[in-house]
Amino acid sequence: MDPDNLSLLDAELRRDEGVSATVYTDTQGNPTCGVGHNLNASPLPSGWSFPLTDAQINSLLNYDLSTTFAALNLHLPWWSSMDAVRQRVIANMCFNMGIGKLLGFHNTLGAMQAGNYAAAASGMLASLWAKQVGARATRLAQAMRTDVMPDEPAIA
Repeated sequence: MDPDNLSLLDAELRRDEGVSATVYTDTQGNPTCGVGHNLNASPLPSGWSFPLTDAQINSLLNYDLSTTFAALNLHLPWWSSMDAVRQRVIANMCFNMGIGKLLGFHNTLGAMQAGNYAAAASGMLASLWAKQVGARATRLAQAMRTDVMPDEPAIA
């Protein structure tokens, strides 16, 4: 993902996940901090404590993004050939639900790979995930369908 697109993804994830220097419980019951960093899946590095600094939050986000990209590259290598907006959509979904759950979207992923973005968007919206994340799913499905991210956050 090119640096400009990565900056947009960073801003979108901060909007969608929120940013917290302290621990909170996410909708699935997981202790979470930073930008949607699941502490069950990846505990804090040794010696870190709360509240987190901005640098620590950024470090966790960078780690989680590298993990997300590695999983996408391994399991869905075609994702990086998609246009910039749709790369952010699939990366956002993977970041949010993890690669295991994303891979359960068989028909939706097949539609994405085939370039049938209307069908992919419909599949996204027909999922339990869409019911759970609401406006986020609506926004991402619209971006998948149109190649335009609605309400694109400003990047620093």
